[in-house]
Amino acid sequence: MTNIQFIQNQVTAAPKSIEATLKLLSEDCTIPFISRYRKDQTGNLDEVVIENIAKLSKQFDEIQKRKDSVLKAIEEQGQLTSELKSKIENSFDLQEIEDLYLPFKKKKKTRADVARENGLEPLAKIIMAQNSDDIEFIASKYLNGKVPNEDEALQGARDIIAEWINENIYIRKNLRRMFQRKAMVETKVVKTKKDDEAAQKFSQYFDWAEPISKAPSHRLLAMLRAEAEGFVKLNVEIEKEEAIEFIENNTIKNNRETADQLRLAIKDSYKRLLEPAISNETLQEAKAKADAKAIEVFAGNLGQLLLAPPLGEKRILAIDPGYRSGCKAVCLDEKGDLLYNETIYPHQPQNETAMAIKKIKSMVNAYNIEAISIGNGTASRETEFFIKKIAFDKPVQVFVVSEAGASVYSASKIARDEFPNFDVTVRGSVSIGRRLSDPLAELVKIDAKSIGVGQYQHDVDQTKLKEELDTVVVRCVNSVGININTASKSLLSYVSGIGEKMAENIVAFRSENGPFEDRKQLKKVPRLGDKAYQQAAAFIRIKDGKNPLDNSAVHPEAYPIVEKMAKDLGLKTAELIGKKDKISLIKPETYVTSEIGILGIKDILKELEKPGLDPRKAAKVFEFDANVKTIKDVRSGMILPGIVNNITAFGCFVDIGIKESGLVHISQLKEGFVSDVNEVVKLHQHVQVKVVEVDEERKRIQLTMVF
Repeated sequence: MTNIQFIQNQVTAAPKSIEATLKLLSEDCTIPFISRYRKDQTGNLDEVVIENIAKLSKQFDEIQKRKDSVLKAIEEQGQLTSELKSKIENSFDLQEIEDLYLPFKKKKKTRADVARENGLEPLAKIIMAQNSDDIEFIASKYLNGKVPNEDEALQGARDIIAEWINENIYIRKNLRRMFQRKAMVETKVVKTKKDDEAAQKFSQYFDWAEPISKAPSHRLLAMLRAEAEGFVKLNVEIEKEEAIEFIENNTIKNNRETADQLRLAIKDSYKRLLEPAISNETLQEAKAKADAKAIEVFAGNLGQLLLAPPLGEKRILAIDPGYRSGCKAVCLDEKGDLLYNETIYPHQPQNETAMAIKKIKSMVNAYNIEAISIGNGTASRETEFFIKKIAFDKPVQVFVVSEAGASVYSASKIARDEFPNFDVTVRGSVSIGRRLSDPLAELVKIDAKSIGVGQYQHDVDQTKLKEELDTVVVRCVNSVGININTASKSLLSYVSGIGEKMAENIVAFRSENGPFEDRKQLKKVPRLGDKAYQQAAAFIRIKDGKNPLDNSAVHPEAYPIVEKMAKDLGLKTAELIGKKDKISLIKPETYVTSEIGILGIKDILKELEKPGLDPRKAAKVFEFDANVKTIKDVRSGMILPGIVNNITAFGCFVDIGIKESGLVHISQLKEGFVSDVNEVVKLHQHVQVKVVEVDEERKRIQLTMVF
């Protein structure tokens, strides 16, 4: 099987498209570049399919590498037959490859190894042949200094048979299927930990059992966390009798005296070797699926968060609310640069309300503030009410934004480098303000795991989580495009073809030479060669530059085509951009070249109609219910406005303006069955919810959107 056939078995794409994609990837083309600017070669494959092709190609290479390693190891032992070699070479199932390798795998000395050393393998073969009776008499012929009696001889022979059964591929495959279909995952509380306060959040799993194939990802990960923290014992089991009966039916041929020895060997093989190994395999496989689901949910949420509506280039006053330590307020200009910072104390215990109002009004007027951004942490609602009471001299929009991850950013090296002369409180406030003007540009500075829009993100495979989240960030950054003259090093590092080191070079070049005036200047950046330029150029934007196309998603390689289109219409390039009536006169097929096909030309025409259009919507002001300030104000039956602030596989959490978010279970999202929460709601969506139940003691609120 070739890598193209392997990939085609798992994605919906023509072999020609897969081959073209692999070729482009091998030439160091990035996924955003391929999906946007090489549509004609790939047959219009989107980013997700191209990402899958890249992953599957890597998986194919890993399987090939493992097969080569296994073949070499068996060959070095002089055990590689042509039949075994053919089986390994033709298999693309890693489990099957490992099963084929199992008899030859180097392992610690086993009971079977000791029995072989004691000369008992011939006796094991006689028993397995099942042609003999009076087995004790036969066993007596194998006694020696290390095997003093018939019982020990038979025990040693059974140890060898148990190992043979364990290494039988047919038996292992079928037991795996039985575990996958019928295994139960069971948890029991560790009695000495039952009354621990920390254990109570896992009380549901003190005595729990369900089919592992049906356990939702969040529940399985919760059980595994409870086990990891020592509160429960977890087992994965099938009916022992059914498993043993299956092995007996496929091992024992008759009722001769050897059958009793085989039954004993089978029970031992299952209990000591097969069950622990396959139970663990089944759990790991279920964990991998649960990880994949959790990562998918997290990645989806992160993508929505990064593409949240930006307010745009406005002058913003940002506030990180607090009680005793006060509210840290900062003023930012249109580019997000810090102009001024101040601490106010409008709340208890100081209650300096009048002074705080005076300072806020003064800042709004002095720095021409257009919007106020308030973090949604401690004292958020009180700060929002306080701000809304102020009679400003002009309209000022007030927003409450998520401050998840702001503290992580404020203590990071990135923040220290940006603001070496300010403390963490100022940096945190700046982050709260910037994430209102441009969430994408600010949130890329924070480790995605710290943003807190997932479930059990610390329990899943961290390598896979990082890979997936990085992929999402790259996808979002390149779908929007970035202003190269204002973008931070963090944001630049995610642009197609650039990376961290090149981003540093671009920022340094910008500092030394001033703003970029056209895309071609990128080539003057140290170590930014032709390949990097090809991959990156179309994803950067230059506002008010020398060439109007530099503020669009048209790739520089297509500039001559656009210039020809304009010339054919008797226009200059600038006169064609944004002129839908003129663009509609252009026949795409006229401008197809050997490098850019019809799909590429159609994309160019779409871009010319709305050059540099930000795919994100504009930010909207939202108001919580003014009567709800704490969980004590929430009562069953209330209908409240809220914002979706986290999405999980089992429902969504909604911010209703207090510290505790409420849960809308997946069954309460709408009438009828819902298979995917994202079908109904998106992160940051404004929703109306009804309160079903309030548990003040456990600080839990159940909500519904069905009313």
